[in-house]
Amino acid sequence: MDKDHLSFTLHIPEERISVVIGIKGETKKEICKKCNVKIEIESRTGEIGVSSTSKNFDEFGALKARDIISAISHGFSPERAFRILDEEAIFQILDLRNFTTSSNSTNRIKGRIIGEKGKARKNIEELTNAFISIYGHTIALIGSYEETKLAIDAIMLLIKGRSHKTVYEMLYQAKRRSKIEKLQLWEN
Repeated sequence: MDKDHLSFTLHIPEERISVVIGIKGETKKEICKKCNVKIEIESRTGEIGVSSTSKNFDEFGALKARDIISAISHGFSPERAFRILDEEAIFQILDLRNFTTSSNSTNRIKGRIIGEKGKARKNIEELTNAFISIYGHTIALIGSYEETKLAIDAIMLLIKGRSHKTVYEMLYQAKRRSKIEKLQLWEN
């Protein structure tokens, strides 16, 4: 890496390459434009090169482009992945293999986090305002630090076997506390 150029190489699943490219290349073009980067895609290997443009060096943009592509490769739609451009947003990945001993237990945990017809994931997203994607053996999250921390806390409770009712109650209480804190800030 030279001092006026930053580059990354990512390997993404073959089935997600077309999502990164988008219809008529629109997603790729949008990432390049919004992040001020150049993107080269090797469709056969799933290798994607991201580099900042040397004329307008922007390390932040190159890092954001890397995270957007990684988010798309972990199952997020491009629209959701672009939330990473928000100044407050962070992108995190949990590898379920760190919490399980077999693929059967990984699938069971994924099922608990997704819930019947996606209800549990949807509830956690609504109560935390974080975006959640369950893809392969990973859970990826996009949101502010507070939102993703709360969503991870909820996911960890489900991994540990807590009931959905217990998890939702914890999230409702956290939401109430947050509202009270915001009201107190306005009063002061």
